[in-house]
Amino acid sequence: MPERIRVVIAKPGLDGHDRGAKVIARALRDAGMEVVYTGLHQTPEQIVQTVIQEDADALGLSILSGAHMTLFAKTLELLAQQEISDVVVFGGGIIPEPDIAELARAGVAKIFTPGATMDEVVEWVQTNVGARRDQP
Repeated sequence: MPERIRVVIAKPGLDGHDRGAKVIARALRDAGMEVVYTGLHQTPEQIVQTVIQEDADALGLSILSGAHMTLFAKTLELLAQQEISDVVVFGGGIIPEPDIAELARAGVAKIFTPGATMDEVVEWVQTNVGARRDQP
């Protein structure tokens, strides 16, 4: 039996709106993944430590505060410093289209904006994280 996909869902920064993150965490869990939700107001440093401790396959960041460029960049920088290149980073929130392209260039694999369905998120994680993890 293959190992379950392990996903950390995190809320970096001062954003206090976590309903979407909790809904995504539950949908991924209900789809058979192992999910760790970090809670509100996490620093990028705390998030990266959780990724390491949980041996995560993926990291989902939920940012609604407008600080997405700074928080994604810092998190990606810290992952690189720890030489973590096998964790798929994705995110969601209110993120303008031009910023999505820039985040993709920085290494964010996918951004889900308002209106994305739970099925869409689950299918994307299963396809992109599961397939990547299974590669030698």
